[in-house]
Amino acid sequence: MKFSENWLREWINPEISSETLANQLTMAGLEVEDVEKVAGDFTGVVVGKVVECMQHPNADKLRVTKVDIGKAELLDIVCGAPNCRQGLTVACATVGAVLPGDFKIKAAKLRGEPSEGMLCSYSELGISDDHNGIIELPDDAPLGMDIREYLNLNDVIIDISVTPNRADCFGTVGIARDISAVNNIAMKELKVDSVSATINDTLPIQIDEPKAAPRYLGRVIKGINVNAPTPLWMKEKLRRGGIRSIDAIVDITNYVLLELGHPMHAFDLAEIEKGIVVRYAQKEEKLVLLNGNEVKLNDKTLVIADHQKILALAGIMGGEKSGVTQSTKDVFLESAFFNPLAITGKAREYGLHTEASHRYERGVDPSLQFVAMERASKLLIDICGGEAGPIIDVTHKEELPVQAIIQLRRNKIDRIIGYTIETQKITDILVRLGCEVEYKENVWVVKSPSWRFDLQIEEDLVEEIARIYGYNNIPNANLKIESVMRPKPESQISLRRVKDLLVDKGYQEAVTYSFVDPKVQQILHPEQPGIKLPNPISSEMSVMRLSLWSGLLDAVLYNQNRQQARIRLFETGLRFIPDEKCELGVHQELMLSGIVTGSLYEEHWQLPKKHVDFYDLKGDIESIFSLLGCADKVQFKKSQLTTLHPGQSADIYLNDDIVGYFGVLHPEIEKKLSLNSKTLVFEINLAKIGSKKVPVAQDLSKYPSNKRDIAIVVSNTIPVADIISECKQTGGEQLIKVNLFDVYQGENIKEDQKSLAISLILQDKSRTLEEEDITNIVSKCVTALQNRFEALLRE
Repeated sequence: MKFSENWLREWINPEISSETLANQLTMAGLEVEDVEKVAGDFTGVVVGKVVECMQHPNADKLRVTKVDIGKAELLDIVCGAPNCRQGLTVACATVGAVLPGDFKIKAAKLRGEPSEGMLCSYSELGISDDHNGIIELPDDAPLGMDIREYLNLNDVIIDISVTPNRADCFGTVGIARDISAVNNIAMKELKVDSVSATINDTLPIQIDEPKAAPRYLGRVIKGINVNAPTPLWMKEKLRRGGIRSIDAIVDITNYVLLELGHPMHAFDLAEIEKGIVVRYAQKEEKLVLLNGNEVKLNDKTLVIADHQKILALAGIMGGEKSGVTQSTKDVFLESAFFNPLAITGKAREYGLHTEASHRYERGVDPSLQFVAMERASKLLIDICGGEAGPIIDVTHKEELPVQAIIQLRRNKIDRIIGYTIETQKITDILVRLGCEVEYKENVWVVKSPSWRFDLQIEEDLVEEIARIYGYNNIPNANLKIESVMRPKPESQISLRRVKDLLVDKGYQEAVTYSFVDPKVQQILHPEQPGIKLPNPISSEMSVMRLSLWSGLLDAVLYNQNRQQARIRLFETGLRFIPDEKCELGVHQELMLSGIVTGSLYEEHWQLPKKHVDFYDLKGDIESIFSLLGCADKVQFKKSQLTTLHPGQSADIYLNDDIVGYFGVLHPEIEKKLSLNSKTLVFEINLAKIGSKKVPVAQDLSKYPSNKRDIAIVVSNTIPVADIISECKQTGGEQLIKVNLFDVYQGENIKEDQKSLAISLILQDKSRTLEEEDITNIVSKCVTALQNRFEALLRE
């Protein structure tokens, strides 16, 4: 936001230097990015008038002029500017003047003709880059007056960075309010004279979308002179605010924009049919904008239309056909409040960024529309003439923002700031900020001003108090912190410990975006709808992730394209599942995800060249659950996820509840994602793991253990995990361990069967097991396997 210091001082003029003013703005949260002079350093330039202008006898592109600078004698000056002509009021550098760059003006002869000065352009005085011709001043400019004084050039342009919550400071008045509060002096009252209606012409206004456009004001002004020149003072204020002058009508609306921070627009009344309609565009409707670009609209774009066509993109830019032209005689002025959410991101969606959209996206004062309308009407009639009709007001009050009422406690202020500010001073600060304040028993009841809808909670007010009181005025104090050892349940899971385990196994932690490519997500989760972002950074980051795999796979592809073959990554973060039952329509879950690809080991002359496989990843997952002390309760069952290979994937169950899944990525998906090697992935829902099992000390049995091996033949379709589980249940407490140590398929075994060699470890805590006890337990296990799985005992 750029503004003229002199313009700011018209509203409030504290007795401080420009440097102090800039420092105050920065310390008040409006960081000053740049301070520059409005003109170069020069002296000796005055207002002059070209009395005579003749062709130079010895040069086609030069003219010989006589210039009146308010003295007895006229100056002979040779000028080469194409716009030099008789009767023109100009900026004249006299002999002895010094222009920017230490350029001194001397009397000289140009092609044989005397020249006693120089007629200057804006660029030659360091005012702007315009060097197309000499400066043309108004006819009533006083001759001989120093041009610095006449154009008010002893001024600076201050450029501040306005944070998104301070939309009120996108106007000079808003900045003045902050300076008033900081310096505790009154600013000029914002009072605008009403323009009485002298004609009865009106235009019907219809709001079809009151939530998006709660208030819309309009006024017909007839009989204007569209070619009336913009006053020099207005042009200069616009230029110093970073806006170039276009024509009087546009300049007036831009002036109100810079002064009050409220966007406005003027339509050619002759182009509006029957009335104004504020609505959402129909899909595929088109509009040619003022900049000449044609845009194709979607049905979520708010527009200003009449009963036949679209006139403008609401809060962004007007349409070419309804804009003011050289033939315009009557205009319709618009002043509206649009809900920021209805405007946010729409300009960027169509490749636009305008002063209006910048303000409407952040929010304008919902009570400022009448003031802006009256201000623009007065300026328009004063400059362009014409007659004004009554203001047409269509307002849905129930949809307008409500001023927040906040309770502010004394102990809250003292605790956050760390310093006690006087009660009366706090009250004064809040009042100076425009709040309505009531104080009783160390509690302030504060009603925020209409222009500060960022003040919603108690902490917002504490921040304002500290900001206006001055951070530099709060004394430094050494912090006193009493360390308290808080109890931490031993069963609580340490996510850091899980991460350390994965790092020890060769994984690297990755951090990827929560916004992912919808095409990749559709490949990974074809049957699950995602959440689309209304204003994405790019099309490749336009949906919320349903799993962390999308980002990790993108990271794998990035590394593979850079000759990294062995990759192990993990990430913890939220995934976002659409859920209408939730308040925000989305269910968030904290996940631990990982991905591995490439060789099992780093390249080494003693280690085999083996690609990582399903069982390697399974071992890593079992290590995680072993760390949590619940490995014995984890089961792996065949997964139905279409993302994973149907024969090399599994769901992870803990206490009969699915907590995750892992396996080899489906070959078709690997191909679609351009991955160049077999890729394995896993994902675990950390919220479902709960807490770890606290180890409990137990007596070791002093009696010997016994081992018995059995070999059984079962169908290929039977999971080994079911067989081991059946043995454990049947064997009772004396069967302390069951281990699969061999799988055989081949000669003497049918093609649809497999031979499993299982060792049973038996031990009792109170006695040595007899052979009869051991035989009974082994027999029970064999019988149970035969009954449930039709297992055959191999001899």
